[in-house]
Amino acid sequence: MSRSVFSYVRGGLGRVWRFIDASRRTVMNLIFLVIVIALLYALFGGGAKPLGEKTMLVLNLNGQLVEQAPGGAKLAALANLGDDNVRRYIQLRDVLRVLDNAARDPNIGGALLLVDEMEGGGPAMQREIAAAIDRFRAGGKKVVAWGSNYNQSQYQIAAHASEVYLHPMGTLILDGYGKYRTYYRDALDKLGVTVNLLKVGNFKSAAEPLVANGPSPAAMEAEAYLNNDLWNRYLQDVETARKLPAGTIARGIENLPALLEQSGGNLAKMAQSVKLVDGLKTRDEIRALVLGYGAPDPQNKSFRQVGFDEYLARLAPQLSGDAIGVVMAVGEIGDGIAAPGSIGGLSTSNLIRMAREDDSIKAIVLRVDSPGGSAFGSELIRRELELTRAAGKPVVVSMGNLAASGGYWISMSSDEVIADASTITGSIGVFALFPTVDKVMDKLGIHSGGQPTTWLGDAGNPTRPMDPRFGQLLQSSINHVYAEFTTKAAQARKSTPEKIDAVAQGRVWTGAQAQERGLVDTLGSFNDAVRSAARRAKLGADPRIVYIERETTRFDKLLDFFGAPQAVSELIDAAVARQVGTVLAPAGIPAGVAGHVAKELNWLNEMTAQKKPFMALTHCMCGVPE
Repeated sequence: MSRSVFSYVRGGLGRVWRFIDASRRTVMNLIFLVIVIALLYALFGGGAKPLGEKTMLVLNLNGQLVEQAPGGAKLAALANLGDDNVRRYIQLRDVLRVLDNAARDPNIGGALLLVDEMEGGGPAMQREIAAAIDRFRAGGKKVVAWGSNYNQSQYQIAAHASEVYLHPMGTLILDGYGKYRTYYRDALDKLGVTVNLLKVGNFKSAAEPLVANGPSPAAMEAEAYLNNDLWNRYLQDVETARKLPAGTIARGIENLPALLEQSGGNLAKMAQSVKLVDGLKTRDEIRALVLGYGAPDPQNKSFRQVGFDEYLARLAPQLSGDAIGVVMAVGEIGDGIAAPGSIGGLSTSNLIRMAREDDSIKAIVLRVDSPGGSAFGSELIRRELELTRAAGKPVVVSMGNLAASGGYWISMSSDEVIADASTITGSIGVFALFPTVDKVMDKLGIHSGGQPTTWLGDAGNPTRPMDPRFGQLLQSSINHVYAEFTTKAAQARKSTPEKIDAVAQGRVWTGAQAQERGLVDTLGSFNDAVRSAARRAKLGADPRIVYIERETTRFDKLLDFFGAPQAVSELIDAAVARQVGTVLAPAGIPAGVAGHVAKELNWLNEMTAQKKPFMALTHCMCGVPE
């Protein structure tokens, strides 16, 4: 009898599940069909309504400015539809494409630039957008920038507009580059955690916060040299764009208290007084101003306009013909498979192989924005580029904000390396971390014992002190990886390992400093890299560009549809933050500081969770200055 009841229940649940599954597939197919119809209509149908004369391009950069958006198409679609729960990403390539096409569009009369909600960026990326604005203006088209507030990154872009305006109650903050780091040596000692650091490179200071209470003299020297170069270039760029005498901003920062007092404590008025902005206007006043530059739109009671997303959608891709294949190498480098927005040794190598085996792809541009990571993963990518060049296809590397350590390693097999003057690169060095918690175990009264057949059998056990012989093995391995790094760099740069070692040692350089030391070939932009690749492949001045990106599996798509990868990442970060916050809150440490500590300690936790007993890391542990 019970079996019969269970069989009925099981059968009923099966029918319900089949109904739900069928419904889900039907809905997904309908959504897919609508998207296909929309794409076909856009490509072959009537298309969008033509733009009228003197249409103003509204370049509203309201999102995280990135080289490559993480996640799939649905995530991007939800963000563009205004889902507040989904972070919006704005790809550099899209901004450049919109500005360059709008510059040639006779119906675009000018642009309104809004950077209030722009996040991220970085010196090299900001300089790319600023240059695109300059190209737009070179055709006689006006750009008006407005913001309720400007931070340093936002202002570097806005400064290149024809006119820059600020809200009367707004702020404009320029505070330079470089921040204080947090050091954990004493805290880890109190907890009983011993971090064994093995490295090669006097300037390889990536893991110093875990083993010291302050920066080493070498780290201080390298950081000052790097940040001063970046900041001087920022000042020169902004002062040139605003037609200000050299030294204006530096003097303004030095005399800030007095200047603010003269302006009655009004930050907006002070920004106008030192000519960082042309005027103070509210949003409605800006609308009236831009209306005078463009054409009226009586129906919407505004000026005739087209938004960034709408204009981007109007730009039909070129679908046939010989092309430049662009492979994005963005994020930290791991060994295996990685989704867009991060680098996997296997997945990125596969993309390069796909481009090499595609007869329509005549050359490859590798766009690098990475602080490095796994040395093994980096070598997989470098080797695939080497094979591509051997097959007769040119390879040009374009460095973005970061191409340091492992990011430099993957750049070494190319016909030309092009970096922005403010790219952070170099950091040719290697380190490994092996944390042990034997003292924590002692405090808790937990002990271990056993009889492995060899001393190596459990040498990677973090609950026991590190065996000196194991430390010797690690150091020998790190020495070998560094020798490989410098030897391959010497071959790539037509130099010697000794000369490379002199500018290596884990030290970071700006793109301009790296060129002076023979680590990169040319200073330039992404467009310069595309032109170089086209010239080498004999493709002409305006080649077709194809972005070679990983196709997601069905399981990836299912996870992406429900937002699982992002949710899992946020859950992990939140869990670590709660644990650290619980410890730090009673001490009165602000939540923002606690969150920063949580992030750094979570990275150490991820390191110890690797399946390997250790990993050779070519990672600069450096961020993009803001």
